[in-house]
Amino acid sequence: MSTPTPALELRGLRKRFGATEAVAGIDLTIPTHSFYGVVGPNGAGKTTTLSMATGLLTPDSGQALVHGIDLWAEPARAKPLVGVLPDGLHTFDRLTGSELISYAGLMRGMAKETVRERRDDLLAALDLDSAGSTLVTDFSAGMTKKIALACALVHAPRVLVLDEPFEAVDPVSAGAIRRILQAFVASGGTVIMSSHVMALVERLCDHVAVVGGGRILAAGTLDDVRAGQDLEDRFVGLVGDTSDQRDLSWLRHSSD
Repeated sequence: MSTPTPALELRGLRKRFGATEAVAGIDLTIPTHSFYGVVGPNGAGKTTTLSMATGLLTPDSGQALVHGIDLWAEPARAKPLVGVLPDGLHTFDRLTGSELISYAGLMRGMAKETVRERRDDLLAALDLDSAGSTLVTDFSAGMTKKIALACALVHAPRVLVLDEPFEAVDPVSAGAIRRILQAFVASGGTVIMSSHVMALVERLCDHVAVVGGGRILAAGTLDDVRAGQDLEDRFVGLVGDTSDQRDLSWLRHSSD
């Protein structure tokens, strides 16, 4: 029996910014139908890696294969398979929520009627009905995150890559997003999600990779990576406690 083609395979990805090597030859295989968490401290190379894996940033070397298709050699074949929610990417905020989703779908070459139907479904599912006629510039941070997710989903990708999708999202909206992502994986899709919240990763993900110093420190099923520990404890053990343990006794106040 042949091994299924991975949803995403990274081979020797490297990226340098001046004297800083942000990503130092990352190899990672993400199986299809998985909910894959990517965790690491600030500056670990998570966002740079995901940007190279989705066509947003050109690698200095290496490959990113989406369902076996080289993203950088054959972008016209690979990119339609991917939906991306980047962290902090500027969007067209002088459009309304409805217009932005429609724009995302039309840019993918979708028929207008299909875009209209999916746009309305996504606005309802993400509790953004009232935001459909509101300019994105007037959105809260959480609403902006949700509308960006709708844009990533409108063309029904096979692989969804999300950089901090729950940041600044309220608990009710977070629940709606979780249900959508879990249904996406259950229907055969693959979700790759970066996050700083270990409890969230443990709750949602079945696989996880720990990134530090531009390298993969551990990767595999959630249980394999945890190795019998809480994920946060395992994470700290792998990346180390990088905080400067200064004596801040001057912060304490006496009861006098």
